[in-house]
Amino acid sequence: MKRILILGAGNAQIDAIEYCKSHGYEVVGCSYTTVDCGIPHLDIFEQVDIKNVDGIVALAEKYGVSAIYSVGSDIAMPTVMMASEKLGLPHFITAEAAEICHSKGRMRETLGEGFEGNASFMVCSTLEEALGYTDFPAMMKPVDSQGQRGCYRVESADDIREHFAASIDYSFEGRVIIEEFIDGPEVSVNAYMQDGRMKFAIVSDRYAFDEYPGGIIKEHRVPSSFADKEAQAKTVDLAERIAKRIGIDNGPCYFQIKLRGGNEPVILEVTPRLDGCHMWNLIKHYCGADLLDACFRHLLEGESVLDGDYVMPDEEWALQFMSKEPNTKFSRADFDTSDSDYACYYYDDGDRVLKINGYIEKCGYMIRRIGSCHSDERSEEESR
Repeated sequence: MKRILILGAGNAQIDAIEYCKSHGYEVVGCSYTTVDCGIPHLDIFEQVDIKNVDGIVALAEKYGVSAIYSVGSDIAMPTVMMASEKLGLPHFITAEAAEICHSKGRMRETLGEGFEGNASFMVCSTLEEALGYTDFPAMMKPVDSQGQRGCYRVESADDIREHFAASIDYSFEGRVIIEEFIDGPEVSVNAYMQDGRMKFAIVSDRYAFDEYPGGIIKEHRVPSSFADKEAQAKTVDLAERIAKRIGIDNGPCYFQIKLRGGNEPVILEVTPRLDGCHMWNLIKHYCGADLLDACFRHLLEGESVLDGDYVMPDEEWALQFMSKEPNTKFSRADFDTSDSDYACYYYDDGDRVLKINGYIEKCGYMIRRIGSCHSDERSEEESR
């Protein structure tokens, strides 16, 4: 029996687990906790922290797996690459490149001050260091967390004092990064690299909750309406230059980017994996390109992937999250999915919504076709 080890067992991993099982792999999974939603989907589960490289190596050896992987988790990627290197298993990039992506400070340092599309920043370990930052407004974040945890917009030294402890509390390294606030709409790039070539890239619009800090996501849309053709070309070029500078030569990669002034892309974050928002599913519905399938065929079989010409239709599609406050009861009846093309629920009726970011939590998502890109039936939010 072919086996694969998936690190983490949260909602983002269910896509990977189900894909691998449907293609004949027995799936071994692990997590630091025993309550993740993906655990019932696994063939074998053991409680091992995904940051424990030696523990992951031992688990992979115990079950004789053919590969180690994870989707939607920044924390997992350095472990994936380190353990795979130690065991001689297939992997996309070096452990060093994965570490650079995982640390927001190292990422900006690797790109360098003269890199077009980088932002000014300062990395701090203490409140005293952080209070030396003066170029407001700015964003303060843990250098190594994920999912908008511990992210705050700061307008003054008083804001730094107020939020520093909460921000650094989410950092495993015990450091925060304070970086210039980029004024402009936010877009994402989902891309795929093979042998140093960017074989696929698509720019999408990212909608966040205005009422909560840290850019908590509520919706993605394709194609981008925030970026015109020139800005989209610049954005894809920035993503490709970053991938080459960091060393993302193979596999999926995901970039969060702000458009300064509406047309100058500035990188916020980059990660060498499929995103954690099921964007592969939205993209598949939109144009037929299947990044999840490409990822595992490339990793497990060494195949050439995404060689077709994908037609980007003249219509708008959205991935919309169903969200509720933490520690409330979930009910499918709270969400209207009647006009969706696809719907996925993270919870069963009556389940308690877990606290993750502490403000508003994802409970599932739906994918739906909104209409023609030239439709006049756009809300005020959609057209801003």
